[in-house]
Amino acid sequence: MKRVGVIGGGQLAWMMGDAAKKLGVELIVQTPRRDDPAVAIAQETVLASVGDAIATKTLAQKCDVITFENEFVNLDELSVLAQQGACFRPRLEALAPLLDKYHQRCYLQDLGLPVPNFFALEHQENLASKIESLDFPVVLKSRRHGYDGQGTFIIQDLATLQQKLSDINLFLIEEFIPFERELAIIAARSLEGEVVTYPIVETQQEQQVCRRVIVPADITLKQAAEIEAIAHTLLNSLQVVGVFGIELFLTKNGKVLVNEIAPRTHNSGHFSLNACKTSQFEQHLRAVSGFPLSDPSLQCASAVMVNLLGYENSQSDYQSQRRQLAEIPQSHVYWYGKTESRPGRKLGHVTVLLDAGNWDAANATAHTIESIWYPS
Repeated sequence: MKRVGVIGGGQLAWMMGDAAKKLGVELIVQTPRRDDPAVAIAQETVLASVGDAIATKTLAQKCDVITFENEFVNLDELSVLAQQGACFRPRLEALAPLLDKYHQRCYLQDLGLPVPNFFALEHQENLASKIESLDFPVVLKSRRHGYDGQGTFIIQDLATLQQKLSDINLFLIEEFIPFERELAIIAARSLEGEVVTYPIVETQQEQQVCRRVIVPADITLKQAAEIEAIAHTLLNSLQVVGVFGIELFLTKNGKVLVNEIAPRTHNSGHFSLNACKTSQFEQHLRAVSGFPLSDPSLQCASAVMVNLLGYENSQSDYQSQRRQLAEIPQSHVYWYGKTESRPGRKLGHVTVLLDAGNWDAANATAHTIESIWYPS
């Protein structure tokens, strides 16, 4: 039986549980708290922060391969373990150009992939001359550890930018893209180099946190082919083993730009648990375990996934709302078992399978879910 170590014990690791049972894989999770979601499905838990390399050495001794639920890791320390024989998938060399958002942008640009205009500033002295190349508003991003909109700011003027820069040491500045819509694709690559891609989705954000995912995205065949080619280029260049999420912009003139890369399973792929023949979580475990990849295709006309985001500070488990959500036809409610709600925190999600690829039906379904979940 394969034993897979997972660095990180949040909902992404938790959702690997059913796939692990199906594939006969044991999961050993490194996570700091006993109440983290994935502790409930793990065969064993190493209680330590994800950045604790000493704990990861213990994890490596207990399993055949180590994978990642998040990217808040110290690659230098993990590289020592790799030299001692620990097997990481994706390999650490594939993560190295991606964890710093400036380095990620440079890597994508060097591959010839389309990205927004960007630059990094280590010091503020050159700010005035640099900023002349971009028009306000601009996007300011912390280069490390930003997720769910944290560390990302839309800046309207030079004075605000200068004030914000005093709070952030390492930052990336890029042009603001007035996009038509935001898109995402989940792609997986096997040990043998096979790449499969999931249906391209539209993601809808509020306050820079993903709120809804609609699948499939309403785009042209040419745009879909371009996005699939981007995924193949990226995963093959990095020699990835596992699942990656790729976020993109579609501009008003139909141009596709890469926004960010997540070197792991991704929120935009949660629909695959119910809407696809193989979920992103099963696909990831297949890849890192050295098994053949499986069919990622849709098994329904369309689907909508809505994140259940915290809107208050509370200890509630929201049983009443969850019961109402479960009564929606063809709905699948996932509750992550987190004990504390706070605004913007991902507490669960709902996927509804739809019998027709009707854009209005998907949006109406999302509205129904949100009218149940959020107070009026």
